[in-house]
Amino acid sequence: MSGILINSPVEITLPDWLKKCLQESSAPNAQEDDKKPYDTTLICRAFRFAYELHQGQYRKSGEPYICHPVAVAGLLRDLGGSSAMIAAGFLHDVVEDTDITIEQIEEHFGAEVRQLVEGVTKLSKFNFKSKTESQAENFRRMFLAMAKDIRVIVVKLADRLHNMRTLQFMSEESRRSNAQETRDIFAPLANRLGIWQIKWELEDLAFKYLEPESFRQIQTHVAEKRAAREERLEKITKTLRDRLQQAGIEVIDVSGRPKHLYSIYQKMHRQQKEFHEIYDLAALRIIVKTNEECYRALAVVHDAFRPIPGRFKDYIGLPKPNRYQSLHTGVMGFTGRPLEVQIRTQEMHRIAEYGIAAHWKYKETGGSNNIQATGQDEKFTWLRQLLEWQSDLKDAQEYLESIKDNLFEDDVYVFTPKGDLVSLSPGSTTIDFAYRIHTEVGNHCAGARVNARMVPLSTRLQNGDIVEILTQKNSHPSLDWLNFVRTSAAKNRIKQWYKRSRREENLARGRDLLEKELGRTGFESLLKSDAMSAVAEKCNYHSVDDLLAALGYGEITLNLVLNRWREIVKAQQPATNVIEITSIPSPKALRDVPATGRASDSPIVGVEGLVYHLSGCCTPIPGESIIGVVTRGRGISIHRQGCHNLEPVECDRLVPVSWNSARENRNRPQTYPVSIQIEALDRVGVLKDILSRLSDQGINVRHAQVKTAFGQPALMDLGIDVCDRFQLEQVFIQIKKMSDILNIRRVGQIDE
Repeated sequence: MSGILINSPVEITLPDWLKKCLQESSAPNAQEDDKKPYDTTLICRAFRFAYELHQGQYRKSGEPYICHPVAVAGLLRDLGGSSAMIAAGFLHDVVEDTDITIEQIEEHFGAEVRQLVEGVTKLSKFNFKSKTESQAENFRRMFLAMAKDIRVIVVKLADRLHNMRTLQFMSEESRRSNAQETRDIFAPLANRLGIWQIKWELEDLAFKYLEPESFRQIQTHVAEKRAAREERLEKITKTLRDRLQQAGIEVIDVSGRPKHLYSIYQKMHRQQKEFHEIYDLAALRIIVKTNEECYRALAVVHDAFRPIPGRFKDYIGLPKPNRYQSLHTGVMGFTGRPLEVQIRTQEMHRIAEYGIAAHWKYKETGGSNNIQATGQDEKFTWLRQLLEWQSDLKDAQEYLESIKDNLFEDDVYVFTPKGDLVSLSPGSTTIDFAYRIHTEVGNHCAGARVNARMVPLSTRLQNGDIVEILTQKNSHPSLDWLNFVRTSAAKNRIKQWYKRSRREENLARGRDLLEKELGRTGFESLLKSDAMSAVAEKCNYHSVDDLLAALGYGEITLNLVLNRWREIVKAQQPATNVIEITSIPSPKALRDVPATGRASDSPIVGVEGLVYHLSGCCTPIPGESIIGVVTRGRGISIHRQGCHNLEPVECDRLVPVSWNSARENRNRPQTYPVSIQIEALDRVGVLKDILSRLSDQGINVRHAQVKTAFGQPALMDLGIDVCDRFQLEQVFIQIKKMSDILNIRRVGQIDE
């Protein structure tokens, strides 16, 4: 590394490879050598362009911002990336952090660099309603770019890796947020692409910030036992090398590889063991020349050491989706400790280390290394599935959960009757297989054969099964399928069919929800107005009917529709049904209201010393605007602002009231009854799951009533106790996260 000044008083440290590029490009009569692996002119132009644009910008660490793009470009160079990839590494933040447009990137550096930069650029200049929506949209855009050129995600992984390496300078909240996203999305992506060296480091860095205490403990334990472990591995390595040579097998390398820290932590957690009970903390790797020698070497290993039953995996005959190939076997070492041995060829090793990057890092022929992820390449089926969900899953939270589920899963391999290989998530059923083949095959599935035998549709598939799906034109999905299907794709297809096949029912439900919020007066005219058509268009629907149907089956939330509506009309009119207090109740109205206890102890301000009660028609709770009504014989009735029962009330009977915030903040807050109605897909255990979520939040359930009908959603009426509006909103958020929930609302004179 060398310090260098570039027309600036700020000194930055550049890697030797970049310094050499800059020196060569600035030399008199410098010409590009066609035999060089890189276009140094493009790389240097990209660096200087980024350097000038990031002038005056600094990272949280205090170093000049350009240090980050330089590090990202270096990681891409180490992976064997092309000149365009390295240039994109320098430029990946300029569109987001400066006034440069993506069109200017193309003008200066060409379409290939533009495509890579555009794919990794975050959407920070757009306004999203929530972090979840922003995150989901970022991933949608990134996956679309990946489909055009898979190198996009390699650039993004390099960007994320360097950010994780310097995460200590961020706030605690940012560290945990970035670490969680890295563990949930980017490490699994690196795994899917087979780039193990990035996957391992991302997992360990995320582990460091998400479970810092566990990370330090394992790090200390591993360091303490390193010497003994290396001595043991050296003895086993020498024995195997001698035995392989005696068998006439040409060995390229035999070496030990320690397991990374997060892998050890996962094994301890999965097997419920302490560190001292984990023996196979390292793996031995044997690299030979040919596939045949891999299997011969396996025989030598099993002859030298006793194999452990059930610990052999043949990833050469059946590669992983990320193209990983190797033989894995578990054996007992000299001291009775288990040891994993991996056997592979040199080409397999390259792919194991660099994954998809091996395609361009070690290719011997020329041509573009733009890698398309479309087509029928089996290793990219997971990406095509994510792209298919883009049109089906409009809900940001559901889309993110589907991404995580699909990226984390290992695969089960089954065959079609024609011998085509199909990869599925572990635990997948024949229904999952049917939807994996095609949506219409799943929608019309009537039966299945596995290995030429008729089986129930709920049958779990095993590696090597031959699966045949029987279809009938009149067959359609059943809600019962949701009780046993495994993959998110199958669940989503079943739900989509259910929602779309009952359009009229969903349309009516959507109209009802919107009418209760906006009021009946002029509602039909409102639906036909240009403003409502604009709301539908803003929500990405072709018509108002499509919007109402989506609202009815829960694809879009009522709050989102109302927010879009307010944007259209600019929210200039006062809220519907809210009563403004322009006078105080007359002495005559209050004369017959009986007195009660101390005013300071009352949860309601404005009724001090008077008898009052909370109205059962709208069940007000703290956090909501309230108003009092003087009644005959029952004191003051407290209503929510906007309650329909307030419309005929005379103004001189209204009492201005509010919640007593001092009382709300006591150590043991009072609870208030609220009635809610939940509409869910009818399956066994759905009520139990809902009650479990409520229990986890400390919510008392007063009563529960469930109504079911064949082929219809289940309607659940629950009476619960909450402290305030905020707690009720949290209840709604937690229940809405359940995939079976179609709708949830508060029951009363005003619908939430």
